[in-house]
Amino acid sequence: MATTELQGGPEPDGIIARVSRAAGAMRGAWRRFWRLVSLYMPKRLYARSLIIIIAPMILLQSVIAFVFMERHWQTVTQRLSQAVTRDIAAVIDLVETYPNDADYAKIIRIAQDRMQLKVDLLPADPLPPPGPKPFFSILDQILSTEITRQINRPFWIDTVGNSNIVEVRIQLEDKVLRVFVRRNQAYASNTHIFLIWMVGTSLVLLTIAIPFLRNQIRPILALAAAAESFGKGRPMPPDFRPRGAEEVRRAGFAFIQMRERIERQIEQRTAMLTGVSHDLRTILTRFKLQLALTRSKADIEALGKDIDDMQSMLEGYLAFARGDAAEDAGHFDLEAYFQKLGEEAKLRKRKLTTSLSGNPDIQVRPNAFARLMANIVGNAFRYSQSIEIAAKHGHGSLTIVIDDDGPGIAVEKREEVFKPFVRLDEARNLDASGTGLGLPIARDIARSHGGDITLEESPLGGLRAIIKVPA
Repeated sequence: MATTELQGGPEPDGIIARVSRAAGAMRGAWRRFWRLVSLYMPKRLYARSLIIIIAPMILLQSVIAFVFMERHWQTVTQRLSQAVTRDIAAVIDLVETYPNDADYAKIIRIAQDRMQLKVDLLPADPLPPPGPKPFFSILDQILSTEITRQINRPFWIDTVGNSNIVEVRIQLEDKVLRVFVRRNQAYASNTHIFLIWMVGTSLVLLTIAIPFLRNQIRPILALAAAAESFGKGRPMPPDFRPRGAEEVRRAGFAFIQMRERIERQIEQRTAMLTGVSHDLRTILTRFKLQLALTRSKADIEALGKDIDDMQSMLEGYLAFARGDAAEDAGHFDLEAYFQKLGEEAKLRKRKLTTSLSGNPDIQVRPNAFARLMANIVGNAFRYSQSIEIAAKHGHGSLTIVIDDDGPGIAVEKREEVFKPFVRLDEARNLDASGTGLGLPIARDIARSHGGDITLEESPLGGLRAIIKVPA
């Protein structure tokens, strides 16, 4: 008995694995395609909205135009060319049926009166050489095809140019038939009207849609400007109010409420800290009065120093918690401030070099920015002998680079020093009070302006502080 071995198909697990790999490859290709598209897409909302409106319109009109040109225009031209070719074939049949010269005049008259064809009989000379074919001429292609199919004789046609007449020559046995045909008899010449209507309608629709779209986007841009201004610590634009579509209005009202809550929270925190500071100052004042009654001079000096340290620390805590958020934006003269720093450098017997590029007048919160600079430059004065300050202001951005030749800060600790109450005993004390709040306050002020502070190694051998804020 013969046995048959059945060969099974591929394993189901192998098929699933291949399908999964194929699906993964398709997803990866799709993601790469959209990354490429997003790379070249405009970044602004207005430009993207215009593309959303214009791209489907262009695509739809392109499809309609293609269908019209492919179907209607070609079909009409083909039928007209067929009719003209039949008329020419009929004239040829008449010429061959009645070969007498006396009948030619009648044939020419009938062709002109009944068929709107201007017919001439020429001597049997060779046909002109074929002319250059036009790049795009549906008439030349279709008319040549119909003459070949219906007449099947040597022929020569001239459809090139803007003339309203098409010339056709057909080689007969002992003569040449020349026919002049109006172009609109063999060609659908009114298609430009369709294109004009289509383009004109699109322009009218775009003229209406673009201003409407701009009015819809303007409230979103105003909301973005108000949020950016709030992030930089500047007052809200005076003309800002929720407008536009319902969703945009809701977002505007939500932003106003959020801003009010944040400002109220800051005011409450500042008021609380101010009260705590007042109470602690009262206690410190009592300490001073008690010290005034103490007779030991050494105890008085020690306690007085402790009280001064406590008061200095208290002021530092209060300044850090307040963050100068209640101050309004105003003008700050960098050139005048650099002159003050030069005078301070002379008093401290330090070498200071400053340079300024661009407009010295910047738009910041003056007191807060002065405190920021004082904290950074104060550290440089305290722990180095030579300081260089370079400021560059332009295109709405301010960059200040401060270099010193001090001991510097280790790379792994350059972010840690921006945390409150962090002190580096080996490198430098971060502020005069020794509370470790100098750099945190400076970064907090910079970030409240929409900028930041970073630390790097200085070419002078010490520390480089880079301050970047919009101004």
